[in-house]
Amino acid sequence: MSSLEDNNLAPLLKGRIEEAHYKEQELEEYENNPFIEALPPIFSEEEVLDRFIKYPIPNDQDRERNKNIRFHMIKRLKNFIQPLPDHITIENKLSTMIRRGYLARNPMDISYIKRQKILNEIHNENKKEALETLERNMEHIRSTADSLSIIGISGIGKTTAIERLLQMYPQIIKHEEYKGKMLSRTQIVWLKIDCPYDGNLSTLCKSFFKAIDDLLGTRWLQKYGYLNRITSSMMLHMTTLANLYGIGVLVIDEIQHLINAKNDSEEMLNFFVTLTNTIGIPTVFIGTFKALKIFKRDFRQARRAGSEGNIIWDRMAKDSEEWDYFIETLWDFQWLKTQTKLTDKLKDYFYEHCQGITAIAVNLFILAQERALNTDSEKITKKVIKEASKDDLHMIQPMIKALKNGNLKEIMKYEDIAINLDDISFQHKKDINILGKIKEMADNQQKYYEIKRNNKVEDLVADMAQLVIFDEVKDEELYELVKKVVSKFGIEDDYNLIKSECIKRALNLNEKKKMGKNKSVDVAYESNDLRKLLSIAKDKGVHAHEILKKKGYIKDPIKEFMKAE
Repeated sequence: MSSLEDNNLAPLLKGRIEEAHYKEQELEEYENNPFIEALPPIFSEEEVLDRFIKYPIPNDQDRERNKNIRFHMIKRLKNFIQPLPDHITIENKLSTMIRRGYLARNPMDISYIKRQKILNEIHNENKKEALETLERNMEHIRSTADSLSIIGISGIGKTTAIERLLQMYPQIIKHEEYKGKMLSRTQIVWLKIDCPYDGNLSTLCKSFFKAIDDLLGTRWLQKYGYLNRITSSMMLHMTTLANLYGIGVLVIDEIQHLINAKNDSEEMLNFFVTLTNTIGIPTVFIGTFKALKIFKRDFRQARRAGSEGNIIWDRMAKDSEEWDYFIETLWDFQWLKTQTKLTDKLKDYFYEHCQGITAIAVNLFILAQERALNTDSEKITKKVIKEASKDDLHMIQPMIKALKNGNLKEIMKYEDIAINLDDISFQHKKDINILGKIKEMADNQQKYYEIKRNNKVEDLVADMAQLVIFDEVKDEELYELVKKVVSKFGIEDDYNLIKSECIKRALNLNEKKKMGKNKSVDVAYESNDLRKLLSIAKDKGVHAHEILKKKGYIKDPIKEFMKAE
């Protein structure tokens, strides 16, 4: 593979690996299917919110630290994730798609064997006719796979959301036995690939092979990606692997890159239809509004690219409850000595410079704090926000200005933020009830304490790992140790005091492990070495005195006295 092609294949998102543990199902149609029963239980809204919340909460001690340290701490906001109604909607759809996609691909069902048999036979045919034969032979084998399109403005959080949702599920599940029957299967629950920058469908297929290789250590890319470069041929091999590994859902991100290639629009549409209908993989397409050109016919007919619906994820409106909640939550995370209160005027002014786009809002807040650090007052003001926006985010100012003025002619110059209402048959509505539930949950004091503790544990583990002095302590052991220590302290207790206690306990654990390792070493002593005798006594479970006496190192005092007489 050339270096150019290497660069075209993006880094792979990886999740956890689990052994199959089968769970009782609440729905009858999900029963007796090992691919479904091995999944986590269907998540409630509360569980989704709980896993989504990630707040890098600062404390009073943090704000008293030196400026150079706080400059680094402000960057923690890069990990800020605020759950919103769209996240609940997407998880509901994703959860349904994965499970329904397995209904027609039950490895214990005869149709699964038939599908695999058809795939094996079809590889022997002429490649030009193979795909047509595949579609014809698969007609009588039902597909329960759905597709979903998530289209939204750049920086709104589409990729972050889908990646966090995917990682709520194990990525790989190992099966060995199901209800007393052998079931040697490796199940890939989800697979996320990025559409290559060159927009080539052939390269997209290669990304699929490479992703599986990276996960399982196989060599499918070498076998199927380069021996023949015909897209239809690679599609057949994708079908085989999708069935073999029971892929639950395939997520294709940055789908707008297909515009960059000279692909025929009909060819692209057929490609995606085949992915879902013939291969039987539930598919999620993620892209900016440029992607609407690819699915133009589908959005009008509400069919191919969105059998599970199409989510149009636009920026937050200035007067929406969603924006109010987002900025009020974000505003609490200040590492400045002077805590600036968020007034209605300041909230509106901040919106003018980020236009309700999540990524821009977070980055602008980080940049504003960094600038405020270099002022005497250490305070976020309109002037600080304006300078951060103008100087540090100058490259996106034309887009922000176009959105701010609502100038459609200017907006259309930036296709990533342009949206043609004529092309949309379904506009996703914000669920105010879900937003109310999010607020209620986040405002709950106990939940707030749990979040603070979890963040403190993560910070302490990160700080201690940098010390590189606990060479015998495993990462999971260090995490559990810190978690236990933090639970014994109050929420507002001094960070350095807790850190000191963690270090002390970790050093003790590290030393114990070293001593245990040294004790386990079998040392070869000389036969006349007393330590050899002590080792023998320990092995026989007798007192060392007895062995030393038997070997003549300890004399009988009465006999010795009689000799002296």
